[in-house]
Amino acid sequence: MKKRDDLDLNYFKELLLNQKERLEKELVELKKEIDEITFEDEIDDIEDMAELEIENTRDQNLLKSLKQELKDVNDALKKIDEGDYGFDENTGEKISKERLLAYPAARVAIKKEDE
Repeated sequence: MKKRDDLDLNYFKELLLNQKERLEKELVELKKEIDEITFEDEIDDIEDMAELEIENTRDQNLLKSLKQELKDVNDALKKIDEGDYGFDENTGEKISKERLLAYPAARVAIKKEDE
């Protein structure tokens, strides 16, 4: 695959590193919250149990989403280092600069409706 000369890879690397740092902080906080819910002693009734279960389910789903986003960011950083950044993983076509600016860890291009 050919390297993208139309992108400032240092700029995108910086965006991804900032995103990685933010995600890692969010993951630490979320894991802390999940641990606190897990060791909750004050479960007085069925409503409290149901509320804790809902919170736990929500937090587990968010945790899964954050882990996937972090994986995408790490993969994008690796692609920058290897010279493969900015290409659709399925088609090999260039991902638009606008898409990469909106989501620097994008794996696939989005086709415009008029194309």
